[in-house]
Amino acid sequence: MRPTGKLHLGHLVGALKNWVDLQERYDCFYFVADWHALTSDYASPGGITGYALDNVADWIAAGVDPDRSTIFVQSLVPEHAELYLLLSMVVPVPWLERVPTYKEQQEQLAEKDLSTFGFLGYPLLQTADIAIYDGRFVPVGDDQVPHLELSREVVRRFNQFYGEVLVEPQPLLTPVPRLPGLDNRKMSKSYANTIDLTDDSTTVAKKVRQMYTDPKRIRADIPGTVEGNPVFMYHDAFNPDAAEVEDLKTRYRAGAVGDVEVKTKLARALNAMLEPMRERRRDILARPELIREIAVEGSRKARTMARATMARVRDAVKLRYSV
Repeated sequence: MRPTGKLHLGHLVGALKNWVDLQERYDCFYFVADWHALTSDYASPGGITGYALDNVADWIAAGVDPDRSTIFVQSLVPEHAELYLLLSMVVPVPWLERVPTYKEQQEQLAEKDLSTFGFLGYPLLQTADIAIYDGRFVPVGDDQVPHLELSREVVRRFNQFYGEVLVEPQPLLTPVPRLPGLDNRKMSKSYANTIDLTDDSTTVAKKVRQMYTDPKRIRADIPGTVEGNPVFMYHDAFNPDAAEVEDLKTRYRAGAVGDVEVKTKLARALNAMLEPMRERRRDILARPELIREIAVEGSRKARTMARATMARVRDAVKLRYSV
């Protein structure tokens, strides 16, 4: 994850829940992508390290276990940058220019100058992030498969020149629920339409009260639309009481329940889900040095593996000067 701000419910359903489940079956590496954050935030990097440690606290609070998974910081493993450089020697520029999000993000973030080599080359850095640990599987949603396919092509091209040096990663397709923001736009920190994992119960309830619902329903006795309604999408994602959710949907469609009740029950479900995370986060933050220790120790472990890979890579590209 790029440490560009506080984590929100979209991160929880889109990644963290899956990260927690995957560590039961795989040897997992989860890292703070601080160099990736610089591809778009290079002009204002002041908050990156603070967000990095804050994000790690959220990961652990969500259930990522540093005793079972490797948690590390990208920039503390400089071998990523060396492999990134060597990959850049063999990859044609048009491969990078055709990445779907390259032009899209330049348009969406028009207020930032993204005409930099770092932004163009970030898919190569992503490839290095994976290949340097012989990553065999990468958890992705359907929309991210093209990014991983580029990484696979890059690894194949590198191996064509230098032999079977790097492992070609495979997608580990995972369902990623599509959650809109509170205003029914794309969920984004820049839109201020998120519920953050660090929000307290009062803040959560206040944000839920402001949520977008069916705009055609101006009174509680008017039948409402459930499909595509953000409040019910959140109920489906976070309310474990399926019977309550189905009852609310039935009454909403019939014009027999008001938005106040629907939102009150959603806020209650969200706070019940978030409270154990809040408690674990409080325990973690009571020892602020612990997060830094976990990140540094994880980076040390990651670097041991990265060094072994780079020794193999340097041999393959004939960059050895020892006698």
